Amino acid sequence: MNTDTTSTPPLPTRIAVLGIGMMGFPMARRLCEAGCQVSVWNRSRAKAERLQPFGATVADTPAEAVAQADLVITLLEHGGVVEDVLFQQGTTAGLRPGTLVVDMSSIQPRQAREHAARLAGQGVRHLDAPVSGGTVGAEQGTLAIMAGGEAADFERALPAFELLGKAVHVGPHGAGQLAKLANQMIVGITIGAVAEALLLCEKGGADMGKVRQAISGGFADSRILQVHGQRMVERDFTKRAAIAVQLKDMRNALATAAEIGFEAPITGLFEQLYAQAGNHGLADMDHAALFVELARRNGMN
Repeated sequence: MNTDTTSTPPLPTRIAVLGIGMMGFPMARRLCEAGCQVSVWNRSRAKAERLQPFGATVADTPAEAVAQADLVITLLEHGGVVEDVLFQQGTTAGLRPGTLVVDMSSIQPRQAREHAARLAGQGVRHLDAPVSGGTVGAEQGTLAIMAGGEAADFERALPAFELLGKAVHVGPHGAGQLAKLANQMIVGITIGAVAEALLLCEKGGADMGKVRQAISGGFADSRILQVHGQRMVERDFTKRAAIAVQLKDMRNALATAAEIGFEAPITGLFEQLYAQAGNHGLADMDHAALFVELARRNGMN
């Protein structure tokens, strides 16, 4: 006999998604396919209209999108855009008391805490829950979701999170964004390590692809070596996550480190390298294109 009296909260059936870009589209589509009533808004309406065949309702304004929602998901470019959409475009006026806003954008922890406080003043709940896993993870529902906020709100959002990936509650408001910064620091720095190591091998006469194969499975193996390393071998730098976005994340990490009195010299070095890559025309290429910047420095382009 099962004596467990706990129960999983029901899946929120009325969900609004604000921001239908590279991540927002596949995530909103998964919610539609799970049977949720999904209302979507995007600054460029055509991007949102791609979800109509999956059953989504396209709203003309963010306020219209959230009017009937129990759960609102934001997937926007940066903290300034999140603030503008929530507080300057009338979105908060459209929110009903008790609505849960889940910001899955990547912004600064300080901004997440500020947004949570402002929404709380209107009786609206908030989680910061950025994601990692890229467009492939968004399409397959295998994203890593890092959530900050109240435990009860995390439990309320969990059924929706489970449609999108694996979620972990990492602490209070802002902690989700801290975890995402940690993720992006590790990703950005490791991309640089893989690129520099493979270029060293090529400069010395070894076959980069064979070197990558040889060290796979050892202590140097990683998801970055497998995915981004292969992109480097193939010189495939089609944008999945852009240099410009990686640079934004490194700068957010450094800003947060400065706020709390933490020295992050390795992140500081890579912020400079990604900035130089952007200055040399690579800003809109995949972040694995740091390889191109390091190759340029060594006369290997």
